[in-house]
Amino acid sequence: MTSEQENQDANLSPDSLPSAAERERYAVLVEQIQKFRSAYYNDDAPLVSDADFDLLYSELEALEALHPELVTNDSPTQVVGGDVSVAFAAVDHLARMYSLEDVFSLEELEAWLRKAEASVEKQHGLAPKWLTELKIDGLAVNLLYRDGVLVRAATRGDGFTGEDITHNVATIKEIPQQLHGSGFPAEVEIRGEVFIASADFAVLNEQMVAAGKAPYANPRNTAAGSLRQKDPAETAKRPLRMYVHGIGAREGLDTTSQSETYALLHEWGMPTSPYFKVLDTVAEVLEFIAHYGEHRHDLIHEIDGIVVKVDDFATQRALGNTSRVPRWAVAYKYPPEEVHTKLLDIQVQVGRTGRVTPFGIMEPVKVAGSTVERATLHNQDVVKAKGVLIGDTVVLRKAGDVIPEIVGPVVALRTGEEREFVMPTHCPSCGTELAPSKEGDIDIRCPNAKSCPVQLTERVAHLAGRGGFDIEALGYEAAAALTNAPGPDPADNGGVIAPSGPGVITSEAQVFALAESYPDPALREALAEVNVWREIRAKGAGTGTFQLVPYFYTKATAKKPSVPSKTTEKLFKELDKAKPAPLWRVLVALSIRHVGPTASRALATRYGTMDAIRAALLTADAREQLANVDGVGAIIADALIEWFAVDWHLEIVDAWAAAGVLMADEADESTPRTLEGLTIVVTGTLPNFSRDEAKEAIITRGGKASGSVSKNTSYVVAGENAGTKLDKAESLGLKVLDEDGFARLLAQGPDTEAAESTEVEQGA
Repeated sequence: MTSEQENQDANLSPDSLPSAAERERYAVLVEQIQKFRSAYYNDDAPLVSDADFDLLYSELEALEALHPELVTNDSPTQVVGGDVSVAFAAVDHLARMYSLEDVFSLEELEAWLRKAEASVEKQHGLAPKWLTELKIDGLAVNLLYRDGVLVRAATRGDGFTGEDITHNVATIKEIPQQLHGSGFPAEVEIRGEVFIASADFAVLNEQMVAAGKAPYANPRNTAAGSLRQKDPAETAKRPLRMYVHGIGAREGLDTTSQSETYALLHEWGMPTSPYFKVLDTVAEVLEFIAHYGEHRHDLIHEIDGIVVKVDDFATQRALGNTSRVPRWAVAYKYPPEEVHTKLLDIQVQVGRTGRVTPFGIMEPVKVAGSTVERATLHNQDVVKAKGVLIGDTVVLRKAGDVIPEIVGPVVALRTGEEREFVMPTHCPSCGTELAPSKEGDIDIRCPNAKSCPVQLTERVAHLAGRGGFDIEALGYEAAAALTNAPGPDPADNGGVIAPSGPGVITSEAQVFALAESYPDPALREALAEVNVWREIRAKGAGTGTFQLVPYFYTKATAKKPSVPSKTTEKLFKELDKAKPAPLWRVLVALSIRHVGPTASRALATRYGTMDAIRAALLTADAREQLANVDGVGAIIADALIEWFAVDWHLEIVDAWAAAGVLMADEADESTPRTLEGLTIVVTGTLPNFSRDEAKEAIITRGGKASGSVSKNTSYVVAGENAGTKLDKAESLGLKVLDEDGFARLLAQGPDTEAAESTEVEQGA
């Protein structure tokens, strides 16, 4: 401590000294953070989510900023990483490995960048260039090369000393044992991040579940645990990869910038990230962050933020380091997509095809920008494989717009009061005994498809969905009201619909007859009796009370007959508007198991009418004929044959046709079949085509619109913000077109230079 600091401390007034409560809170924070940090770095078994840890750490920093006299040398804010495990030999780094300063908002980041920019301009008269790269969610590793030969690999540890993991790192194929070329320095430390690619992690967890084992919680801890295996042969079984992101000590290396060093490391055969950029302005950095915030799940690996560094080494040295972090680099962290919460219960829900799916009910928690209190658990085997118990603290993940998923339990936090989930034996909606649909089927289903209230509600909502007739006014709330599917008390369920009153329809066959039946007093009376739970809030108030309110009609009075609500009028208009829908939408709307938009489009293209499909089903070789339709196959063929063999299913088709639903596609001979035999993948955003419009354009011209890139792909159409599909296309040497090239291909086919002339430059 300097004499100036001592004088400042001596002059502190009693009011500025930490209170007893603040001292107690500080001690608790230090103890908790040290415990959580040890579990994360040393045991690879985090006890809290990254988001919760960051909150605690920020609180500790705020307390230390308010009361600097609390800070000691062993404070978590003064050290880097974790301790060195006794299971591995300790090795000292030649140059210290620093942590990075984290910021959690764009405002904080911009303030940091502006401050650094001002400092650099003051010292050098020039604005800095920013090397901007992805913050890989992996394990930091330090590689020591002597005369181009890998002699040691170590974890970061506390920044000064790490764990010797040389033998384990040697199993990672991407890391060269001997640097390529010549001219490398006598001694150099190369730093990087070891990770498991997202696709590889998914496969790894599929293998774990198939083997009856709990899946791994996340790629980061799986990678870290893999590197800490005592047997390198076990490490070799894990799909580990590495990207380098810097250097430490070096002899005779005279590069002047981070980006120049990356290029040199690439020449030496080191794996470098394809995602970094050197940017000139703060605005460009913020644009880079926004782009990868939208596309973080299109990448090879998981990320939790963006790292921004001053590119020039001389400027880095001038800015220097604090005791813990460099002043020339910062890490912006995206909002968390993985949090911890309490699993309060596991219940089941019944889907439109009768499948009974367990789902978790949790203490509400904010993740990926929204509050989540439910998450799917797929089936009873997955519940068992994940190893979750009711009452567990669980890891909850919600990546972007993906459905929330319970990853697994935090076993170390169990109290002994947790209990196992038991799958029900009877349908919670209709009471029918549950059973697999066929021998060996993992999923358990309610076989009462026709009369089960919840199945009917789900089917009605599905037929109106975007893939079906696309009827906006017939959402789940309206479907539940029409069918009167029983719902839980909203007081226990956050306001989920609980209709009250008689069911207006008993089959989806009646949906398109509603408008025609409107003059019938019995229908009007039935609709007038339909109520739903709605949350009633006083003006300017917060959460209100739940009340039953009319949904479709107001009640009749002595002087005024029942009148349709705007909801009802809109529903009738949209039902009428939906009747000329193309055949593929009708097929999707029928809720035939396995038959989605892709198979429906293929069937509509091949047969053209519902009558032709039904006729094909009556032939002796129906299964073979249907299975040979491109995009259908044997499983879907069996599902079609099974579905159309049920009398009440045929009643739905006949009732819709009688109500005016068009069951045939008009043959458009004017559209040329320019794409016969071609498989085309569209990725990214096209200004003049929605995803569905692009798919429709391909199919109507005889092509196959595929969702995945392979060596059999004829063309890849790449729009703005194309992701990993474009990367794969380039690696396979496929033809990649921009939107202009796509339009020419649609019009003129592949035998034209017009399409070839607008091929996207590879690697752009």
